[in-house]
Amino acid sequence: MNIRTAKVTDAKEIHELIEFYANNGKMLHRSLNTIYETIQEFVIVERDCKIVACGALHVSLENLAEIKSLAVNKDFVGRGIGRNIVEKLQLNAKNLGVNKIFVLSFSPIFFIKLGFVIIPKEMLPYKIWTECVNCHLFPNCGETSLLFSM
Repeated sequence: MNIRTAKVTDAKEIHELIEFYANNGKMLHRSLNTIYETIQEFVIVERDCKIVACGALHVSLENLAEIKSLAVNKDFVGRGIGRNIVEKLQLNAKNLGVNKIFVLSFSPIFFIKLGFVIIPKEMLPYKIWTECVNCHLFPNCGETSLLFSM
């Protein structure tokens, strides 16, 4: 299995993977249009020409980026693929000159095992809440804020 930068032709499969978890209350929905608009932020893992995992890195400020839409096909969970994607996104952030990464997650233990620490949501800049205020779960979504400093 290989991690690579996503292509426009991957958008529909990425959307299907994210929607599986979103429909089960494990992550937030992303429209197909949003995925197309942010496709350059995504990395994917393929097996037998099928996307089995994805994740995106969105730069928020000069020194802060967010990991979004991290999803691993349920048949491939527990194989280290999610960790590999996070490590690739951390490397991408470092290459961009960003040394702090945050995540809003319904699965904080996964990120804690990777060195992220729980932080109060109030520590994050207001700019990141522009997406949150349009979410149907706002303001009590249940996501945990976590931060990784390189």
